Amino acid sequence: MKMYQVDAFTKQLFKGNPAAVIVTEQWLDDILMQNIALENNLSETAFVKKVDKTNYEIRWFTPTAEVDFCGHATLASAFVLFKDFTAEQTIQFHVRKLGMFVVSQEDDGKIKMNFPIRKAELVSDYPQELREGLSKPFKAVYLNAQAYIVEYESVQDVLDEQPDFEKLKQLGRLRAAITASQPDVAITARGEGKFDCVSRYFAPAVGIAEDPVTGSIHTAIAPLWAEKLDKKRLIAYQASTRCGILECVIESEQRIEISGYAKLYMQAELMI
Repeated sequence: MKMYQVDAFTKQLFKGNPAAVIVTEQWLDDILMQNIALENNLSETAFVKKVDKTNYEIRWFTPTAEVDFCGHATLASAFVLFKDFTAEQTIQFHVRKLGMFVVSQEDDGKIKMNFPIRKAELVSDYPQELREGLSKPFKAVYLNAQAYIVEYESVQDVLDEQPDFEKLKQLGRLRAAITASQPDVAITARGEGKFDCVSRYFAPAVGIAEDPVTGSIHTAIAPLWAEKLDKKRLIAYQASTRCGILECVIESEQRIEISGYAKLYMQAELMI
């Protein structure tokens, strides 16, 4: 059985977020998929089942659990499919709880993914563990289906944060994210190295202390900053040690396009 490992949301090896991808004709046993993900010990391992040359089902596993949605592993999976499994430039992923993701690849290799917006709402009531798990002062706290999104006063606070992962684990399987605007940086083209928002992401409850680049949470973070900045197009930067860039376009009140590049790191044969 062939497995790919791809660095997502980057053009460089050893940057972005690595994901493993396995393409199958039929679903593997759930226990086997979880064991493969545990063995890989990456943020996510994606399993893709072919329906036809343009339609695929997809599931994602962290080292400890199956999750409903993973953006970077969707990007990695699309990269693999476009590389070795289809000559089409547009494909559809069918997702159990989120419907259809339409994904296309441009001539330069950029992959565009159409996702549902998972809007975050401002909350005043949140667990004490969230306050205790993060060391920097809060400006605001938001919540969507996936995470608490905590707005900080400055990018430097985001960069300096050293969370208490044991406290964040007590939030259960609900993930905690932090993000801050960068008002002192011009809103510029991607190539100039200026970003509309800077974020980090923590998910210790599902086996991920800090996720390098998180496509799924930007379906909430990008719309949040789009409203604050009165923009439809944003360049987001995730400030992990590996880091990554996400190009985000608000297409409607319900849909967002998130784009990025990917780089193949490894092809392997699984002895199972």
